[in-house]
Amino acid sequence: MKNKQKRFIFLLLVGFVGLLTALTLSVVIGAADISFQTVIAAIFSYDATENTHQIIRNIRIPRVIGACIVGASLSVSGALMQSVTQNPLADSGLLGLNAGAAFMMTISMSFFPSLPYIGIVSFCFLGAGLSALLIYLISTFNQKNAFPLKLILVGSAVTVFLSSVSQIIALMKNVGQDIAFWYVGGTANITWLQLKWLMPMTGVGLLGAIYLARSVFLLSLGEETAKGLGQNVPLVRMATMIVVILLTGISVAIVGPISFLGLMVPHMMRKLIGADDRLVIPLSALYGGLIVVLADFGGRMLNPPFETPFGAIIAVIGIPFFLYLTRKGGAAK
Repeated sequence: MKNKQKRFIFLLLVGFVGLLTALTLSVVIGAADISFQTVIAAIFSYDATENTHQIIRNIRIPRVIGACIVGASLSVSGALMQSVTQNPLADSGLLGLNAGAAFMMTISMSFFPSLPYIGIVSFCFLGAGLSALLIYLISTFNQKNAFPLKLILVGSAVTVFLSSVSQIIALMKNVGQDIAFWYVGGTANITWLQLKWLMPMTGVGLLGAIYLARSVFLLSLGEETAKGLGQNVPLVRMATMIVVILLTGISVAIVGPISFLGLMVPHMMRKLIGADDRLVIPLSALYGGLIVVLADFGGRMLNPPFETPFGAIIAVIGIPFFLYLTRKGGAAK
């Protein structure tokens, strides 16, 4: 146990240093050549008349914070879903939650263009919730048949259907260009106004996930085991799905529907630290944020001054990882 605690602390320190380094690189390096001294001045002695200061304060810093939020939210939601559904292939993208949130985002942009940002976020929560309800019913109503690949097939069907309808609506309402970059996962348009609403919600969601970690871990051992240890299984499932809906809705509202991140990161953390969600969840939040910041930075540096959405980069990595897991029976070995 002591060795596991030491490993956990070591991984926390490595992840924190890595994230701090990635954040610094992302803020300092970009299409505009800005010196490190100017970056420091923009942070601590902001001058609104300086264009370079505006780039740092209003473009680069919000996007790296948004990237951290997305990475942490999707990774933690994936860890929760894998444990609570006992489905090692669970991910908010693969199971249709992202598509549900994205569909409602398209509805809000097409039919309610003047809706305030908190209204758009609420639409995303609603869409993720409707998809999550379907997943919850499948995983509890007839559990014998709720094997991983069946859930993936249902999620894929829901994703394809909702994505197709979203594209049709976007074309009919002439908003396709407005949502195209957002739909493949980009952080370029993140603003402080968005973060003002979403950072507190993210904090609530992550704290909720940490609070539920012990119960979720017991549930992952089996429903009968969890009941025998005093867990209220329906309540734990419901509370967990509420947290997942919150974190998924936040992520889609910021950057669009990103798949595979919530699948990859928890498996990596379980490989490094074991199956205990009390350790997996905080590490998933930290390393999920790190991976998205690095992917976003790589997307900016790949073909400057043009940007490659980080969602596309993660998908390129995630698809082989998903195929590897399915071949191994759903567990990274």
